[in-house]
Amino acid sequence: MSEAPDRIRAAFADAGVSGRLHALDIDAGTHLGVDADDLVCTASVHKLCLLVALHERASSGDLVLTQQVDCPPHGRTPGPTGVAAMLDAARLSLRDLAYLMMAVSDNAAADLLLAHVGLDAVNATTSRLGLDRTQAVHTFGAMLATIKEDAGPAGADALADPLVVSRLRALDPARTNHSTPRDMTRLLRAVWRDEACPPDHGAAIRRVMGLQVWPHRLASGFPFDDVHVAGKTGSLPTLRNEVGVVEYPDGGRYAVAVFTRTAQTAGTLPAADAVIGTAARLAVDALRAG
Repeated sequence: MSEAPDRIRAAFADAGVSGRLHALDIDAGTHLGVDADDLVCTASVHKLCLLVALHERASSGDLVLTQQVDCPPHGRTPGPTGVAAMLDAARLSLRDLAYLMMAVSDNAAADLLLAHVGLDAVNATTSRLGLDRTQAVHTFGAMLATIKEDAGPAGADALADPLVVSRLRALDPARTNHSTPRDMTRLLRAVWRDEACPPDHGAAIRRVMGLQVWPHRLASGFPFDDVHVAGKTGSLPTLRNEVGVVEYPDGGRYAVAVFTRTAQTAGTLPAADAVIGTAARLAVDALRAG
């Protein structure tokens, strides 16, 4: 296991990214990390914190997961997937909004949920679980608004300029939603051990995380029919993240959190996506080898 961190750092360097990672054997408690306590921008990874807070409030009776929510076509948080990309009015339950938020990272669904759950409740949940370096600073719509403001009149085209990207508040962990890789694996362990929520709610969280559609990051490192990967991605200009749990048929369960950043502003960088799976596999293999 002692060689794994160096191999992971080399994989990050080969892919042209700076990376931070923490991997944790959920049952044995053994772990390894690469700069695992560095503060990172969570981007859409923070939707996992919102999901746990939603189920915590539902388990206490504050919310009913089948409650119907109107999603008007105007004023939605923008995004390329789910309700955010739809043109007409919709009506969905809280739990179906949670599915869209996790499966396709729907920004509009996330902010509709936040309107019912509240940022304070999200932070209370992470605080209760001992995630002392995890904080929700703003809604996803507010985060995107800072990018639009910081990009200036050129709009999205300006995000191809590294100087513009370097001044985005959304990429500064001190000014946006943030956590650490170690905090994220601690959260995943709590969910998988039913310590974050009662068992029926924990099962619901695990189910919806297993329905994420993106195969190109964490899951790419585990291309086996009998290995199950449940995760949540996060993306912003130059940032590619994913946290999740890898489950083996022998019962082994491993929480992994990978956060990367690249100097390149291109939106399509297959190597930067794939190294998340590569690094996770190196970490899990090391934990399994003992």
